[in-house]
Amino acid sequence: MNLNLRKSVLLVGALASLGLSYTTEALATSPNFAVNSVQQSKKVTGNVSDAEGPIIGASVVEKGNPNNGAVTDLDGNFTLNVKPGATIVVTYIGYLKQEIAVGNQSSFKITMKTDDKTLDEVVVVGYGVQKKKLVTGATVQVKGEEIAGRNVISPLSALQNQSPGVNIVATSGKPGEGFNVNIRGAGTNGNTAPLYVIDGVVGDINSVNPADIESIDVLKDAASSAIYGARAANGVILVTTKQGKIGKVTTSYDGSIGWQNMTRIPKQLTAKQYMDIQDMTNINDGKAPHDWAAFIPADILAAYQDGSNPGTDWLEMLRNKNAVTTSHSLNVTGGSELSKFSTGIGYQYQDGIIGGSLAPSDFRRFTFRLNSEHILLKKGDRNVITFGENVYYQHKENKGIQIGNMYSNAIYSMLHTAPIIPAFNPDGSLFTGNDGAANGWNLLGINQYLGNPLNTLLHSENSQNKSRNHNLNATAYITISPIKGLTYKGLVYYKNYSSLWKGYTSVYYNNTNDQKTVDNLYENMSTGWNWGMTHTMDYVFDLGKHHFDTLLGTEYSREGNGMAEGLGIQTSGNIFENNWKYAYPGNFSDRDGKVTLPITTSDDLKNKGAFDHSVLSYFGRINYDWNETYMLSLILRADGSSNFAPDHRWGWFPSVSGGWVVTNEKFMQPTSSWLDFLKIRASWGQNGNEGIGAYKYAATYSFGAFGQYSFNSNKESGTTGGYPARMANSELTWETSEQLDLGFDARFLNQRLGVNFDYYVKKTKDLLLNVPISAVNGFATQMANAGSVKNTGVELALSWNDRIGKDFSYNVGWNIATNKNEVTEVNNGSGYINGAEALLSQGTTFMARMEEGKPLGYFWGYKTNGVLQNQADVDRYKATLKDGDAANSLQGASLQPGDLWFVDNNGDGVINDADKTEIGNPHPDVTMGINLGVGYKGFDLSVSGYAALGQQVAHSYRRFGDGQYDNWSTNVYNYWHGEGTGNGRYPRLTAGTNTNMIQVSDIYVDDASYFRLQTLTVGYDFTKIWKNSPFQQLRLYFQAQNLFTITGYDGMDPEQGSSIASESWVTGVDICNYPQPRTFLVGVNVKF
Repeated sequence: MNLNLRKSVLLVGALASLGLSYTTEALATSPNFAVNSVQQSKKVTGNVSDAEGPIIGASVVEKGNPNNGAVTDLDGNFTLNVKPGATIVVTYIGYLKQEIAVGNQSSFKITMKTDDKTLDEVVVVGYGVQKKKLVTGATVQVKGEEIAGRNVISPLSALQNQSPGVNIVATSGKPGEGFNVNIRGAGTNGNTAPLYVIDGVVGDINSVNPADIESIDVLKDAASSAIYGARAANGVILVTTKQGKIGKVTTSYDGSIGWQNMTRIPKQLTAKQYMDIQDMTNINDGKAPHDWAAFIPADILAAYQDGSNPGTDWLEMLRNKNAVTTSHSLNVTGGSELSKFSTGIGYQYQDGIIGGSLAPSDFRRFTFRLNSEHILLKKGDRNVITFGENVYYQHKENKGIQIGNMYSNAIYSMLHTAPIIPAFNPDGSLFTGNDGAANGWNLLGINQYLGNPLNTLLHSENSQNKSRNHNLNATAYITISPIKGLTYKGLVYYKNYSSLWKGYTSVYYNNTNDQKTVDNLYENMSTGWNWGMTHTMDYVFDLGKHHFDTLLGTEYSREGNGMAEGLGIQTSGNIFENNWKYAYPGNFSDRDGKVTLPITTSDDLKNKGAFDHSVLSYFGRINYDWNETYMLSLILRADGSSNFAPDHRWGWFPSVSGGWVVTNEKFMQPTSSWLDFLKIRASWGQNGNEGIGAYKYAATYSFGAFGQYSFNSNKESGTTGGYPARMANSELTWETSEQLDLGFDARFLNQRLGVNFDYYVKKTKDLLLNVPISAVNGFATQMANAGSVKNTGVELALSWNDRIGKDFSYNVGWNIATNKNEVTEVNNGSGYINGAEALLSQGTTFMARMEEGKPLGYFWGYKTNGVLQNQADVDRYKATLKDGDAANSLQGASLQPGDLWFVDNNGDGVINDADKTEIGNPHPDVTMGINLGVGYKGFDLSVSGYAALGQQVAHSYRRFGDGQYDNWSTNVYNYWHGEGTGNGRYPRLTAGTNTNMIQVSDIYVDDASYFRLQTLTVGYDFTKIWKNSPFQQLRLYFQAQNLFTITGYDGMDPEQGSSIASESWVTGVDICNYPQPRTFLVGVNVKF
């Protein structure tokens, strides 16, 4: 039996065993084998080519009988049996379809013509599709194959350099971590993430396997996204998963395995260098050098001092060299004229580059997808009734070291720990304070907090943790077309989710200040579901050259109201002492009657079962064009959200956009030899943001220490009761984003050169802020709509696609975007809001602000004018101060050589908080993406790169505010240690509480501009040389990811999208964020 036939029979059998009835068009997959569903009576042969040679893989199908078809072989030949009087249809991507009547001929030579009408392709828009050339908004489409080819865990990673104006920044390189995303700048002090709509339903893009994606469409301007109204203020990203296609069953497998490593490792001090620096610090602080012999055993001290023992390299102990990452996806797609399906399963695994065997960190995910569509009633060419469904399931798990602020960051703990501390005893056990005391160590004599960080790390939630998530999304829809052009679509969806997080702290001893005598298990679980439905009526009709596409719809979604529950458990007494493997609640001796449920805050209403959220919407759209030359689009949406008080629940969101295809005008005919297409477009619209959380408008009550009531004249104790926790504000309303966009799309030189340009102004008003109120209310602040932000920018995308001869093709894509972000209103009396304190180190003050006239979340601190090298510099600095008095400097009367020259920004001669100003901006001024591709006789080469320019990052890899004994990197040699030494930026070495160090200034802020070569891929498709291959594709490829980064930033990774503060708008602070790995992959793409 033919090999392909055997595979097809097995496939049909497998589908039947799953209850999936399907036809056998899979049997028509070989160039030399065809099956007819009708009596075979005529054999035809032929050759398919273009102007440059044979076309391999072209589809040849008998018209009206999609079960009967063939594909051309390496020489462009095909053989097919057809019925008398048949017509064959020849198609190939990028070429015009040809229909050829067989008649009395038995042999055909068919020459295909390229399809230059790429603009007739459709793109996905809200609640439908539209011809690309008729779109009047600012959109970007990225094909699924371009996403899958990047071999990433999240589709957002593949979008980063292909969508100008969409700023995508990795929160970290930790396995399974997400991204900080904003479209056209941060427009809110809340969550800047866009709305993700997956197959018509709001969802989480990070839950989708990139291999399951057909396309991603980004709606950037208000006019494009206005159809989503109240949830579209941050833009919309539409994800379409793979759908069934008419034709033979196609099976594809994509698999890869790779090895990951760190790219930039901070060079920390050795034990000898560390001791020298600590002695220098003591001398600079007027103290004697350390008597190290009093703290370290003589033999070890001698080895430290002669360099034979460099001390402990703590980060190296957690480094996981050649960490494995692997991905496997199997997709099956096919269909007849009446029924089509696409199904896929996937598995992804990523090991962490930090953690290793001591604290394993990894991420794994399993996904399953089934999409199908069935025509239940057909009349002529019109599908009267169609039913379809999309089902998607995800199971994911991750574990490993934690990253966060300075007290919950394993990498930070490793880097700042002194190298003089041993990690292990000679017998292999962890070194502790007791071991040290018994062997001549006296670390606590140096500092009470010196100890082995592995004792804490390996016995705490920082490494002993696990999370598990299950998500099921199911959508069913029906379309009814009673007359030509009129289509009703009803869609209902159901989502079910459950999650678990557990962390275990076991008994350990590090030193007298760091120990745990009782173990604890913390476990949080949640489960829930929600549902929604959408109904739309679409009517498409023509009046002469006037074309209309009208849409009316309503939508409803519901979550909460008893639909979700959470449970938190805290217990102790593991009967399997100190064993994380058996850390389950049932194995704890204190579980019976002693399991405690943690008290939730008044804002955490969801965990109390009181969370409720519903949105009801009505919307309409009219798309009009005259002869595909003049276009107009009108959208209006009304949303009602339960997040607001009854009198403010409804918002109205309009948009208008228009376009003019200039090249359709007669006066443009002289340009037709070089200008193929030119469309000018303009749009204006408004969107809302209702994602403020439930009941923010309402007063809440709490129970706790502030609710103590005394009874019966007992003033010594109280009974816990309720007390007001928040001031009500029934006037709270939507954040509203208003945007103006002007742009054009053009194609030149026979469609080879593409140009897209946009200029936009986006204003977001009514941001939610806490504003001061009269103390007579019992509260200091109240939440109100009191802020606004403006973003202005330009986007330009260029593309070039061409062929040289019949075998060589290449493409180049380049895009650039600029954005200026400015807070235009903070109506709270002061004009600014401070972010959290102590981000860089304990003891540091606010360093990020939201302030009128400044970028959102800019860094606020002192500017410096270098280091005072000598007494003459000190005298010159004093001369700039009021009365020439050093007391008016930050350092005060102790001002001396080696101190920083803090700039008197307001010129009053006194250095204080009034001189603090903007010292950095975490938002890039410019982002760029570049994509290159080359193909030659089965070989392919692709390169992708991304640049972010003009942003700054504040960083420190040591907890300097807690004292002087944290380790340094070799950057310490850039600090002043005598006249003319250092790099002129960093002051003399002192304990961290010294003014030079503890004040937030520009010495901690660095330019973090970078260019990163994201991927370099080389592949070869062996079907080009394998005659009569049973495969449509058999490609082997090699890929390098994050091959190099060009940057002046001296931290581990200049890409910093995480927020370690409680405010999400505070970003760009690096205290040992988990870096992104460099990965080398080998993979295969198989299709048959």
